Amino acid sequence: MNSQTIKALIDAGAIKSVSIIANGSTIHIDIITRAGGSNTASTLKGTIKTWRSIDSAAKWLRNLGIGNAKLDVSRWTPDQQGLLL
Repeated sequence: MNSQTIKALIDAGAIKSVSIIANGSTIHIDIITRAGGSNTASTLKGTIKTWRSIDSAAKWLRNLGIGNAKLDVSRWTPDQQGLLL
C-alpha cells in the first residue's frame, strides 16, 4: 500500500489502526483498515517501505495526516547491521 493509497484511505476514514514495527535494524509500517485487512506500507515500485529510525517513520506518518500509531519494538536491535540484498 503506497502513500497515495494511504492518503485515499485517510480521506475516506477507512483506517482502523497504524503500527510502527521495528524488526532488527529495519522499521516498517503496518496499516489495518476498517474492513479488517492488514497492509504494509510500500513504495510506488511495490517494495516494502523501510526506515532506519523510528522518528523518520513517525514523521512520514505525520506528513500523511496520521497522528496516532502503535509502536512495536519487541524485536528491535538498533545496533544490528542490516543485510544488503
